[in-house]
Amino acid sequence: MGHLQDGVWTHEEQLVEHDGNGAYVKRPSKFRNWVTPTGEAGPTGTDGFVAESGRYVLYAATSCPWAHRAVLYRVLKKLENHIVLVDTEQKVNGEGWGFTENGHRVPGTKHSANWLHEVYTLSDPGCTTRVTVPTLWDSRTQTVVSNESSEIIRMFDSAFVDVAESSPLLCPDNLRAEIDAMNTFVLENINNGVNKCGRSTSQNAYDEAFEDLFDALDALEERLGRQRYLIGNSPTEADWRLYPNLIRFDPIYFVGYRCNLRRIVDYPNLSNYLRDLYQTPGIAEVSDIDGMKAGTFGKAGPIGWDGIIPRGPENLLMQAHDRSRFPVAA
Repeated sequence: MGHLQDGVWTHEEQLVEHDGNGAYVKRPSKFRNWVTPTGEAGPTGTDGFVAESGRYVLYAATSCPWAHRAVLYRVLKKLENHIVLVDTEQKVNGEGWGFTENGHRVPGTKHSANWLHEVYTLSDPGCTTRVTVPTLWDSRTQTVVSNESSEIIRMFDSAFVDVAESSPLLCPDNLRAEIDAMNTFVLENINNGVNKCGRSTSQNAYDEAFEDLFDALDALEERLGRQRYLIGNSPTEADWRLYPNLIRFDPIYFVGYRCNLRRIVDYPNLSNYLRDLYQTPGIAEVSDIDGMKAGTFGKAGPIGWDGIIPRGPENLLMQAHDRSRFPVAA
């Protein structure tokens, strides 16, 4: 995929994605502002982004696990009536993420766009950056607020508490340190681990990532034999940051990303845990496995070798799980 260079789209991929040893390295996000309850500045970026119903637009894509996080949170935090969702997709010979229908009217502007990069240059006409999903757009100031998934989900969790219907905090202050530690472990070894396996350009880098990935899955399998969720017996941010990779593992990563030592279905605790999360109200409806496969294996996808989309495996995620054997947090 190309990128924006001084505000102009180029198909050349010059923003380095590998280190000197051939290992995949996820690039940092460019836009790092925060929506907050009163509009004060967050940990990074500028102020002025107050949480309001109907003001913000979430650009996402079914095929992208990073974007899936934000789509999940839009459901979990009951923000469907407050934050507009716009789907994007990659197109053959296209310019990165494009809109499913050409001529998308960018909210808050008179501009129509065919590609997400056009939204970026409305915000910053001279920017040099990758164009990624999720992207959070402010229709009032005509600005990209953020394209960092980990920060968007924290905004959704805490900034809109006075806007949306009440829901439990997924990163409460008393658990934040423990959640942050788990997030780091999962990010390095699983969230990025599958990409390190699939996108490494040397055997040594692949072998190291492969071992780290399955060591991490083994560790989580053991942990989930003691408790219902990653942090105790109620779901937290840590679970929902892991979920997009677990649901993609057997149909996508096992085959397409060379993560082929074991499937999630081969782990009793992880597979039951995945079914538990999938059966959370509203989650199955935003977990389109066929769409994930099409966006990955299709000709415009990251591993669309020939455009042939694997048909399997059978979706058994609505089968009964055994996680109710653990006590539920009060």
